[in-house]
Amino acid sequence: MTDHAPLRRALLSVSDKTGLIDLGQALAARGVELLSTGGTAKALRDAGLEVRDVSDFTGFPEMMDGRVKTLHPVVHGGLLARRDLESHRDAMVEHNIGPIDLLVVNLYPFEETVAKGADFDTCIENIDIGGPAMIRSAAKNHAFVAVVTDVQDYEALLAEMDANDGQTTLTLRQRLAQTAYARTAAYDTAVSTWMAGAIGTDTPRRRSFAGTYKQTMRYGENSHQRAAFYTDGTERPGVATAMQHQGKELSYNNINDTDAAFELVAEFDPAQGPAVAIIKHANPCGVARGATLLEAYQNAFDCDRTSAFGGIVALNQPLDEDTAKAIVEIFTEVVIAPGASDAAKAIFATKKNLRLLTTDGLPDVKAPITTYRQVAGGMLVQDKDTGFVGMDDLKVVTKVAPTDAQMADLLFAWKVAKHVKSNAIVYVKDAATVGVGAGQMSRLDSALIAAKKAERMADAMGLSAPLTIGSAVASDAFFPFADGLMEAAAAGATCVIQPGGSMRDDEVIAAADEAGIAMVFTGMRHFRH
Repeated sequence: MTDHAPLRRALLSVSDKTGLIDLGQALAARGVELLSTGGTAKALRDAGLEVRDVSDFTGFPEMMDGRVKTLHPVVHGGLLARRDLESHRDAMVEHNIGPIDLLVVNLYPFEETVAKGADFDTCIENIDIGGPAMIRSAAKNHAFVAVVTDVQDYEALLAEMDANDGQTTLTLRQRLAQTAYARTAAYDTAVSTWMAGAIGTDTPRRRSFAGTYKQTMRYGENSHQRAAFYTDGTERPGVATAMQHQGKELSYNNINDTDAAFELVAEFDPAQGPAVAIIKHANPCGVARGATLLEAYQNAFDCDRTSAFGGIVALNQPLDEDTAKAIVEIFTEVVIAPGASDAAKAIFATKKNLRLLTTDGLPDVKAPITTYRQVAGGMLVQDKDTGFVGMDDLKVVTKVAPTDAQMADLLFAWKVAKHVKSNAIVYVKDAATVGVGAGQMSRLDSALIAAKKAERMADAMGLSAPLTIGSAVASDAFFPFADGLMEAAAAGATCVIQPGGSMRDDEVIAAADEAGIAMVFTGMRHFRH
């Protein structure tokens, strides 16, 4: 395997023509012969460059509406031939195969075609065949051939040639080959994933996963763990697609928590009023609506002021000046919102460690998404929890029915509970959380913790009684015993929303009736592990 390889002939065939002309001109200026096809060749010629058609190089015309043009022994022989083997060199001479030293290919825009909602046949026609075949050939023979599949690598390629008298180094070719194989793998993943959905296969026998590098973290959850962030190519509004306006790079935990915060606040339609969620360690420490964003933030903050310190704040409407002033009063890691005013940005600019992220909108919480979680030896795959419960879905099971105001708080609490680690208990009063119990092994403990937090906040705020008095309470799964329900009643809850379905539902309902509590069943649970 040689270190330096000369670059005399390049084959360029790209769908994304960003930077193509500059690259073509730079290669030609360095004495590289250009081969090309179709629209790429036309673009290069229109720029005044001399280009040789691949069909002229192979002596074989394009056919079948362009499906067959580079799938030819002269092309693949030129890419695959080992220059250090006499037998390969003899075969090239015998069959008139010229070496191809550089392949520049990016593939048919299959992912973009699917994203636009194209029909089945159109998607099929946008599956690239010749491109991946050439990429794999060139990448396999990286000992002699450089393969570029990413526009971002054009500059590095040219710099390498300039530094090495028109040659490329093995180190660069190896890196480019790895990138190339990852690109074809991601492409095949996109095709296979789309096809599984298109033909209605929920559990395909083989499934692949792909991502595109975005950034390296200083570390992962802890300082001894390496970490990086990869995006999946979807345009769902959120931390992966947001614009960062200020502050240092997001950490592993920042990204995880910011995603949790934004997905939660998106449960609340901005057309129905402002909403704010404050997250700490992927759990909400306060969620609220308000007449204004400022009021929503203050109400969310008042649920657990201690935990809010160093937290993540998500808003369902663009950040305004008044809310920005309130947020900077305590240390906050990240704020994410669908936009921000110039005045709000100016206020945040005084806090150099505060990251501000803005998006083009809110994620659709009802949109179907597949989620993945690695376990030892495998991967768990499931639909994202997009379960929705409306007023008409609720079943009143107690003698006392909730009032309209209680029903509104119950539904609010249910939306929040969906985003709290199980076992989850959420107390809500007047469209604001007033106590959150998360991630406990016992539902009773979650109810106790949430109530205790509310008591502490009442003391801190100088209130005569905790805000759980007169509250609504949500449980993400059924009460297996009446004790958790009775703890909520002792904390002052007057109505309960829960899935139902326990073997002891009758006991729990009887306990609610005895306590004079209204209770509704959803028939749906929201476990979150």
